[in-house]
Amino acid sequence: MKPISVTILTGFLGAGKTTLLRHILQADHGHKIAVIENEFGEVPIDNALIGDRATQITTLSNGCICCSRSNELENALLDLLDGLDSGNINFDRLVIECTGMADPGPITQTFFSHEVLCERFLLDGIITLVDAVHADKQLNDFAIAQAQVGYADRILLTKTDIQPDHEALTERLQRINARAPIYPVIHGDINLDLLFNVQGFLLDSQLKVSQPTFRFTPKQSNEVGSIVVEFDYPVELMAVSQVMEELLLGFADNLLRYKGILSIKDEPKRLLFQGVQRLYSADWDRDWQQNEPRRSVLVFIGVNLPEQQIREKFAQLQIN
Repeated sequence: MKPISVTILTGFLGAGKTTLLRHILQADHGHKIAVIENEFGEVPIDNALIGDRATQITTLSNGCICCSRSNELENALLDLLDGLDSGNINFDRLVIECTGMADPGPITQTFFSHEVLCERFLLDGIITLVDAVHADKQLNDFAIAQAQVGYADRILLTKTDIQPDHEALTERLQRINARAPIYPVIHGDINLDLLFNVQGFLLDSQLKVSQPTFRFTPKQSNEVGSIVVEFDYPVELMAVSQVMEELLLGFADNLLRYKGILSIKDEPKRLLFQGVQRLYSADWDRDWQQNEPRRSVLVFIGVNLPEQQIREKFAQLQIN
């Protein structure tokens, strides 16, 4: 049975998530999409806004699904599966629209911590919308706005028709998340090929990072940031495993997303790894090509990470 692909839409209040969701549902893509929404307050209003194109709309209104103590999201997912298995509903893709104040971390981990959900759903990617008009203030005032950017596999910059000058904001977003490409979108109109089949949580070699051009302008104070570590020496597998264990032991609560390609001593294949907070996995990739530089690249995205300490730990792995 093919797992159901899941897309998480996140972004601060007013970023345009519902507008994008309406565009997704109205597009001619051939998918049968179920929707889970998270609402503040007792009366959900987005059902009327997004129309009736969703196969099933489940609204979570009794609390926030970003709360790790709540099993409301888990129950909603199991209910959708029951409806699918009984033939009462039919869908092949799920979109979760988070409230503007939601932390995507616990939502993401739901799909890795439940045996049935792990088997039946496949988390495809986190799409974060950023309001080009108000983003700087939001990022300054709310750590959750930075975290939403940090978790992203794709960043959609909205309202660029109102704020066409967004170069500085783009650079700031790249400092927060160096691995997520940034796409401008107006009124939710975007090619869905950029949002579906992202494969953000599959172990693969698609590790592209964006290094912003730093100018002589005051840097904004970001709690969330990216650290890109690169080196061209092979490392011992046990040694690098020990470094990762130490990082997770000391900073797991600060790590949002991390991913890497490693050159391991005496191994012909590349080692891929990725993680979300404490959830971490690794596997062997293809062989290094004959003329390919055996260069390791690692990206860590997190809150107030000790950059110097992380770099030193990997520098100490160099085999003399």
